[in-house]
Order: sequence, then C-alpha cells, then structure tokens
Amino acid sequence: MLNHLRLELILVMNSIQQKSMSMKMLKLLSVPALMSVMLILVSATELSKEAERLQNATKVITTFANSDESIPQELLKQSEGLVIIPKMINAGLGIGGKRGKGVAVVKLPDGSWSNPVFITLTGGSFGFQIGVQSVDLVLVFKHKGVLTKVKNGDFTIGGDISAAAGPVGRSSTASTDHTLEAEVYSYSRSRGLFAGISINGSNLAIDKSAIANFYGANTTSQQIFETGKSSSAPVVELKSALKGL
Repeated sequence: MLNHLRLELILVMNSIQQKSMSMKMLKLLSVPALMSVMLILVSATELSKEAERLQNATKVITTFANSDESIPQELLKQSEGLVIIPKMINAGLGIGGKRGKGVAVVKLPDGSWSNPVFITLTGGSFGFQIGVQSVDLVLVFKHKGVLTKVKNGDFTIGGDISAAAGPVGRSSTASTDHTLEAEVYSYSRSRGLFAGISINGSNLAIDKSAIANFYGANTTSQQIFETGKSSSAPVVELKSALKGL
C-alpha cells in the first residue's frame, strides 16, 4: 500500500513539473508572438495616418464642390495640379505662422488625376496678429511641372513661383484677376467662409516619410505623379471627389 502511494506521489510530482515546464515554454514562445502582433498594430496605426489624411482631403474637395462660391471653372480647366491641405493651422502672436499636411495631385495626359503625393506646408509672416485658426486650403497650379520637377523636395511659394489669392465664382467671369497670370491660386474655407488667401512665403515640401509609409520604401514623388491606377479605397474616393469639382 505504501509503495502504491509513493508511486502516485511520484506521478503527481512529474505532472506538476511537466505543467510548469509547459507554462515556461508558453511564456517564452508568447514573447516573440506578442512582439510580432505589436509590430503589426504599430504599422497599421502609421498607415492609418496617411489614410486619414486622404479621407480629410476628400472631405475638403467635396465641401468645395458643393459650395455656392467655389473655384472658377475656367481656372480649373486650365489647371494641371492641385494641393489639398485639410485643417491647416494659421496662428499668430505678433509673428504669424502656418503649418499643414496634405496631398498633391497632377493631371495625367488623358485628363485624369494622378495618385496623391503627401506634402507639408509651412510659412510665417510679420505684423500685428493674434489668434489661432484652422482652415482648409486648396492650391490650384497652372502647370504641373512645378510639382513634378521638384528636385530638392521643396520650394517657396511667392519666391520660386508666383502666387495669388484665387478669384471666387463658379462662372468663367470671376470678378478678379481675369487674366489668371499667376502660377498658383490659393483658396481657403474656415467656419463656412470661402475666399482666396495669401500664402506668399510659404514652403511646400514633399513628405517622404508619409510616402514611404503609404506606398512603400524607395517610392518617389515623381513615380506617384506618373501613376493613375490604385486599388486603395482612400485614393479612389479622393479621385471620385476631384471629378465633382
């Protein structure tokens, strides 16, 4: 009887040891598994930032298209490029500043829009000013070469290229600047107010980090500007909104 009890005790102890070893192995195996899951989640979060930017740009274009006062059709017909910057921060306390992240598209030879390139805009101004304002900004480019041939990744609006506050009105008889001689025309919307806005002195730069996150490493802005095909839902939705301008 005593031997039988000893045997049962040994079996129980072996079972406990095996379970303990299994738990340790499970913990060891779960560490790389958890790390992999965390890396996937981080990547998805980074990607969603670019997708969200595209979705916000689509909302801006849709709002502009449905506005009673909008970009003149004559100007849109002549344009070869657009920059859309949702919720650009325009702030000032003596010295003013602008900062926003958006996307740029250009017209392809068949008249359709290219895939969007991620960009940033920064600028400053002097004079008495105070307050913070968030505005949706759209820049209309007469020639796409200004955007597609950027070699150093940035340029200054009003310095490297001429810029003007855009005329307002759907018809071709916009009340201001009939000649449309500037290279870039700027439009903004804030709290329902639609109007041209001055952005001279602002710097427009290619957002290479966002491009790498969304399109993949080693993808260039020139390659994106030359491409019109995309299966990405945010890109497809943006292009659909652009057709409604």
